[in-house]
Amino acid sequence: MTVQTPTLRVAASQPVTVAGDVAANAVAHSEAIRRCAARLVVFPEMSLTGYSMDATSVEVDDAALDPLVDACRDKGSVALVGAAVRYGSGRAIGVLAVSEGGAEIVYRKMSLGSQETRVYAPGSTAAVVEIEGWRVGLGVCKDTRDDDHLTATIEAGIDLYVAGLVHRPDEVAEFDVRARRIAALAAVPVVFAGFAGPTGGGYTQTSGGSAVWDADGARLVQAGHRPGCSVVADLPARDAFR
Repeated sequence: MTVQTPTLRVAASQPVTVAGDVAANAVAHSEAIRRCAARLVVFPEMSLTGYSMDATSVEVDDAALDPLVDACRDKGSVALVGAAVRYGSGRAIGVLAVSEGGAEIVYRKMSLGSQETRVYAPGSTAAVVEIEGWRVGLGVCKDTRDDDHLTATIEAGIDLYVAGLVHRPDEVAEFDVRARRIAALAAVPVVFAGFAGPTGGGYTQTSGGSAVWDADGARLVQAGHRPGCSVVADLPARDAFR
């Protein structure tokens, strides 16, 4: 097992996204990774495809992702990006972990919204990825208020919880409510990346508001509502905040 680093530099980013244009979105993501220079960069729900009920599944070996892989290699980053992904004979709302070694699907959203259930299949298991010895629990949007998802993720043993979200501008205060609850339940920091700008699924505008909270639920940094913004924070290891 990897020894946990004393601090982990994390970022939450809300890149400019063009619905359906994975190549352009991958470039925007790569530029955000280079600006953040963080070990872990979290992106919004379906950030690579745009939030859409008819998004085409992203393949992990798609050459369009090469700029993302290159940026992660150059900056020593792991990026958690959102996309529609294959799941059995259908599709799911997924999280891809991108690093210098390429991309892999690491999580599928468990708690779907009513519109999503008509076209996407729910994931069945919680997921944790390890970065620098930190066990990072993964969620997507509605997961962040779902008791079953949160319980399963916390019971897996986590040092940090992260999620990508899509919300309307008038819902951004919900981020703070959910993050503080997760921090209280798990005694870990929380990173939320909120979609910014217009996207599909009936969202003519979205909230932005990407932020980082510490293990006590105190908000450390938060972005505004505009696309193209990122926030960065250095988090102390678990032994330091317990």
